[in-house]
Amino acid sequence: MKRIAQHPHAGRILPLALAVPATVLLAAMPTAASESGGPTGSNASIKPTIVLVHGAWADASGWDEISERLQSQGYPVVATANPLRSLSGDAAYLSARLKSIKGPIVLVGHSYGGAVITNAAAGNPNVTSLVYVAGFAPDKGETTLELTAKYPGSRLTDDPEAPVPTALDAVPLGDGPTDVDLYIKPDKFSDVFLSDRLDRSQADVLAAAQRPAAVVTGSEPTEAVAWKTIPSWYLVPTDDRTIGTENLRFMAERADSTTVEVDAPHAVMETNPGDITRLILRAAKDSRPSLAGTGTSAPALAAMAGASALAVAGGTTLVLRTRRPAHAS
Repeated sequence: MKRIAQHPHAGRILPLALAVPATVLLAAMPTAASESGGPTGSNASIKPTIVLVHGAWADASGWDEISERLQSQGYPVVATANPLRSLSGDAAYLSARLKSIKGPIVLVGHSYGGAVITNAAAGNPNVTSLVYVAGFAPDKGETTLELTAKYPGSRLTDDPEAPVPTALDAVPLGDGPTDVDLYIKPDKFSDVFLSDRLDRSQADVLAAAQRPAAVVTGSEPTEAVAWKTIPSWYLVPTDDRTIGTENLRFMAERADSTTVEVDAPHAVMETNPGDITRLILRAAKDSRPSLAGTGTSAPALAAMAGASALAVAGGTTLVLRTRRPAHAS
């Protein structure tokens, strides 16, 4: 996992060991177009479409301020609806939506939306980057509920044996055991979802407008894992009481994501839209997360290339690691 030193308490940037012969390094050097984030050649002006996927107890309007900021930078944005009915169904819905978008895609998921993008992006060659915003990044076979319970920090329940997490209301929708919607209890919403970072009137409005998730969304296992093949970025709020900050850190490190930590609640869109926007822009402009946290520029790469050529001439190989390590499947 590579950290971006964005805030005083966000953690240090991890050093990167690099290694490639000079000729490969020179070939990989960014042109002016690629350094600014766009593809090279005749498509240099094309920017990726940013697709934003909300999670449970929220809706697409939570992305409004971020969408506006991205659009002001010239990026096409789709803040798509997430049905919140089942992980497999929600992923299939998003997958179909992604196939309708031409060109490169930066796919962003908040909370449960992270699990949805993990499944939906697998096998889609247009998705060039994944951005997890306090989001689940499950491995194959994992459920969101088990990831929430891996380390302490989530306040969704204070009784691990309870059939329904104690901070949630279960609302039956039919006769089947899975015909149940889950809401955060109004008196728990500010604490669990917002870490009491907004005033009471704002928290109450958000609690009243929350979209519920079907109970099966938390218990259905992940089938496909996009972060094993697609570069990822991760925003970790250090006061996350919904998934739990340590659980987010675990998933970010496992995915080898380029990571930034911010002092924020789980509903970080409500408190830190600028931090989210900056991370999305970084993911949109840099398709090589192994360099994203270093600030390595074209002149610096050129200097390293020259040093590499001299080293090779003297019988020594200078190596640059430009690809992420392979993950176990």
